[in-house]
Amino acid sequence: MDLLSFGKTGWGDELFYATLMTIAVSITAMLIGFLFSIIFTPLKLSNNKFLNFIGNSYTTVIRGVPELLVIYLFFFGGSGAIMYVASIFGYFEYIEINAFITGSVAIGIISGAYSTEVFRGAIKSVDEGQFEACKVLGFKKHIYFLKVIMPQMLRLAIPNLSNVWQITLKDTSLISVTGLVEIMRQSYIAAGSTRDPLFFYSFAAVLYLMITFLSMKLINRLEVKYSRGF
Repeated sequence: MDLLSFGKTGWGDELFYATLMTIAVSITAMLIGFLFSIIFTPLKLSNNKFLNFIGNSYTTVIRGVPELLVIYLFFFGGSGAIMYVASIFGYFEYIEINAFITGSVAIGIISGAYSTEVFRGAIKSVDEGQFEACKVLGFKKHIYFLKVIMPQMLRLAIPNLSNVWQITLKDTSLISVTGLVEIMRQSYIAAGSTRDPLFFYSFAAVLYLMITFLSMKLINRLEVKYSRGF
């Protein structure tokens, strides 16, 4: 256990900060994913063929492309795009995007594609009579969606959002390729330094399982809260 001690002789403090980084990236990516799902869920539910095509293209392409490729595209392609724009204004130096921002946005876009499908399915599962009743009562669209449809949608969406959270959490291990020091990257560094890869990779697995276990406990509480009366 000396390998996990805090201070100069162990890797405990480095792994602790790496765990915090993993949690920070996961939460940030999940929030970005929600933002994308808020934009694209109405598009997928739209009767307009063009808007529907945009929504379907987003979820189909992102879910069909490997997550690592999406991260590479944002990390290297993003830098290239920014450098191209900068060159127009006469700046020709190399510009590197912050690894935390790149990783969070890339994983957030992936998370958003899955969240969009979850919300679309949840809204479709709400009884059509609920929509008709709101219209008959003269509720404005945004009012009945917030007050009537959303609470029912969340009850149906939360169990599947827990799966999206697990996907997002595990995808953070992929951003180690950008140099961001999260659990996987720090475990790799520690394993190379001590020549004890089995110990550190096993401990990394334990850290991921601990985060998953604790987050599932929280999500289960939310599920119970929104399922009252059913």
